Amino acid sequence: MPFWLVPLIVLGALLLLFGIVVLLGRFRGGRYLRPLITTLARVGFLRRWFQKMSTAALERQNPELASALRKMQRVGANPDPLKAQQALSRLSAGERRAYLDAVQEQGAMPEPANRQQRRLQQRLQQGSRPGGTAGGKRQKRRR
Repeated sequence: MPFWLVPLIVLGALLLLFGIVVLLGRFRGGRYLRPLITTLARVGFLRRWFQKMSTAALERQNPELASALRKMQRVGANPDPLKAQQALSRLSAGERRAYLDAVQEQGAMPEPANRQQRRLQQRLQQGSRPGGTAGGKRQKRRR
């Protein structure tokens, strides 16, 4: 076998693998590609590469959410509630809204431990209200 065929065989194999990945990604919404990606993500440099690709795609789709996730990642994977609350307070209103929407969509919103945390969570979900009132509707006084 001539040596000049070796690069062609390697290139053909890479194209075949790429084609299989594209096909798996398109078929049934990537259902069969996800286990393959999670297995490949165990390798360090591939994990970093997948994270960069994911972050780039998220920045194109929803820049506020990407910025919020970047700020929340600084806190750590499992922060205590106080640090998580401090990190949430550093987000802008748009970032907070995008982050809380994404967290609710994922179903990862932690259950509050007490009344104070429950009220803080409700306040964060409602966002800042115009007029600065936290209560219900104001009633006009009659004279």
